[in-house]
Amino acid sequence: MIKVTYCLRRLPHLTRAQFQDYWLNTHGPLVRRHAALLNVRRYVQVHTGHDELNETLRKLNGSPEPFDGVAELYFDSIEAFNFPASTPEGKAALKALREDMHKFADEARSPRWIGSENVLVGG
Repeated sequence: MIKVTYCLRRLPHLTRAQFQDYWLNTHGPLVRRHAALLNVRRYVQVHTGHDELNETLRKLNGSPEPFDGVAELYFDSIEAFNFPASTPEGKAALKALREDMHKFADEARSPRWIGSENVLVGG
């Protein structure tokens, strides 16, 4: 399996609560609706919270501000990840997701990458 990770930052005009609400309740169902067509095996949203604790952790080593959330999308292979872009239906689904993402995420400040997991504890 491969995993696509998005470290999301919200658009400047949104509060973290507004960003997370839209991401969970509008964008999330859109991803779910297109998941089979896009070969998504698993989709997880990790929402930043516990601001006081995060600030304490940040100050311990002077780390930057946390992301507003992290999205994880799992695919069986690179081929499964790439295939939807080769079909008209897949292209339309990808376009819909990108357009929706522009409504809540600052993509220029939201790094993303493809990787694989190495589970060291748990399953």
